[in-house]
Amino acid sequence: MAANQKKPRFPQWLRRPIAHGAGIEATRKILGELGLATVCHGAKCPNIGECFSRHTATFMILGRVCTRNCRFCNISEGRPEPVAEDEAGRVAKAAARMNLRHVVITSVTRDDLPDGGAGVFARCIELLHNDGRTVEVLTPDFRGSMKAIRTVAKAGPEVYNHNVETVPRLYRDVRPGADYERSLELLRLVKDEFQHIATKSGMMVGCGETPDEVLSVMDDLRCAACDVITIGQYLAPSEKHLPVARFAPPGEFNELEKAARRKGFLAAACGPYIRSSYNAADILSKLESSKVGKFEG
Repeated sequence: MAANQKKPRFPQWLRRPIAHGAGIEATRKILGELGLATVCHGAKCPNIGECFSRHTATFMILGRVCTRNCRFCNISEGRPEPVAEDEAGRVAKAAARMNLRHVVITSVTRDDLPDGGAGVFARCIELLHNDGRTVEVLTPDFRGSMKAIRTVAKAGPEVYNHNVETVPRLYRDVRPGADYERSLELLRLVKDEFQHIATKSGMMVGCGETPDEVLSVMDDLRCAACDVITIGQYLAPSEKHLPVARFAPPGEFNELEKAARRKGFLAAACGPYIRSSYNAADILSKLESSKVGKFEG
């Protein structure tokens, strides 16, 4: 947003009641007892109340401190703590106590680790599969390490998610340290070498992109054989973060979802409060019905 541009007013369609209930406290209790972090809390996700009340959460592994400093993200940046050896086991225990059928795992970016934390992702997938659960991973780019990407993919998550987040023109300002083409290459590699895994990516609107740029990102993702796309409204976590350039109206998200389906995505979720892990189990069900991934027999 330009320095002389007026800050957009928070629109009525984004206002909604705060969720309450026993489910929220029960989920927090389990996570607290097992010493686990969630991206729901760390990133100030607006859906945290709804998801916690339904006993769902996106586990965030590899600590609470990120080695990068994306301007839209609320995760702390700095020097990370050592990786806990028992973290994968604690994730599996939490999934069991929460009675999760489908588990979503993400992480902070750990450029300080030789494998970027890929081994911990793989161990989580292994333990969750042993318990009969399906898994979606939302990974960082591993600095383009094909070995790290393959380590995660070989573990066989049902869904491999990696977000492009924004349009390439805005990367330098929004995602310093990331690379748009590198993210596309990650998705392309997973689909090329592991056709049974469904691939997924997400992005935000409201960072200063144009509608044509969003459609162009869709085309790039389809060229990388990406199966699923999610698009949501960017909401600045604080005044210190990247300011919101505009609030897209609900009708615009409806048109984006229609465009995604025309372009060949097997599933698309577009809306003001959509986040990449939101209703992940429902999206997996759509993929199952589309005969994508491991469900081809």
